[in-house]
Amino acid sequence: MTDIAADGLMPFHAMEILKRAKAMEASGRSVCHLELGEPASPPAPRVLEAVRQALPLAQGYTNAKGLDELRAGLVGYYQDQHGVAVDAEAIICTTGSSAGFILAFHTAFRPGARIAITRPGYPAYVNTLLGLGFEISEIPLSVGNGWRLTGADIAAAHAREPFAGLLFASPANPTGAALDRAGLADIVATCERLGIVLISDEIYHGLDYRAPSISALELTDNAIIINSFSKYYCMTGWRIGWMVLPAKMVRRAEILQQNLFISAPTLSQIAANVALGERDYAEARKAEYATNRLLLDAGLRELGFDVGAAADGAFYAYVGISRFSNDSMAFCMRMLEQAGVAMTPGIDFDRVGGQGYVRLSYAGKSETVQLALERMGGLLR
Repeated sequence: MTDIAADGLMPFHAMEILKRAKAMEASGRSVCHLELGEPASPPAPRVLEAVRQALPLAQGYTNAKGLDELRAGLVGYYQDQHGVAVDAEAIICTTGSSAGFILAFHTAFRPGARIAITRPGYPAYVNTLLGLGFEISEIPLSVGNGWRLTGADIAAAHAREPFAGLLFASPANPTGAALDRAGLADIVATCERLGIVLISDEIYHGLDYRAPSISALELTDNAIIINSFSKYYCMTGWRIGWMVLPAKMVRRAEILQQNLFISAPTLSQIAANVALGERDYAEARKAEYATNRLLLDAGLRELGFDVGAAADGAFYAYVGISRFSNDSMAFCMRMLEQAGVAMTPGIDFDRVGGQGYVRLSYAGKSETVQLALERMGGLLR
């Protein structure tokens, strides 16, 4: 499961673990799922009711950019949450954030362009870029700096090997590291000074445990913003997200959307429009994650994992396993097969230094986190 293709493509190991976990469950085994970054809760009740009412209707294509009412709702979202005026025509509703990345890469860059990402980072960044024929530069982050990217990191990497774009997330996957306003302003200013197109992955916005999440749109109108209803709004399988583009890129992105995807799923757009008004429900889910965050960190620390400070945001613990193993995939398979606990190996997020880390998601129920800790303790103690 660690095979690498000639062009650098690797499996998404979280999905490989999930596949094996599902096979175990089909045979009657019990598995605690901490491998995937997805909420255990369904969307808000009003979202489900809106979908029930829409189901009998024909679900035809929408405008390639998305339903007018959803894009208007997103305009309100940016005004209310970030104090930013966004033109609805600059918003494109996408088939999850994944489609947003594809549109962003093909809109902003020439074929074969080099784009920088952070290490550790979301594995689909690497695999999507390589699969589409782009080059990558990886900017290594340090646990000593809380896994946070800085303008100095970007400038140093660019001096070594120039790149046309930078894709990064705050809060980040797998570390949960988030930037404050000064840190994000530093990155924005560095990119503008060096002529780098910034793609800001804001999929974990709303899930910041220190302060309100800060959008790059608060600091610049030159960045591409990608977001999704998957995490904060509990809609992973609905595959609905959005992007906000600089004015000069909108038309090209719209044409690509028309041809690559036609439009985002209509029923999911209907659901998403209602979800925007259900922040009380989403905040209640966030409070559950906050409880799980402390429960998991304390439990992992007691078991002997290398645990730093609790994550700033998202819903992951990215922890060291040096006391137990120097092979993160083998460690995860042992946890799965012998303890019935599914987690993700660090090599998903860092092909160079990830052997010493694993990622665990606390987006599920507290009882699942507690049971997973008990099962791990039974094997490790």
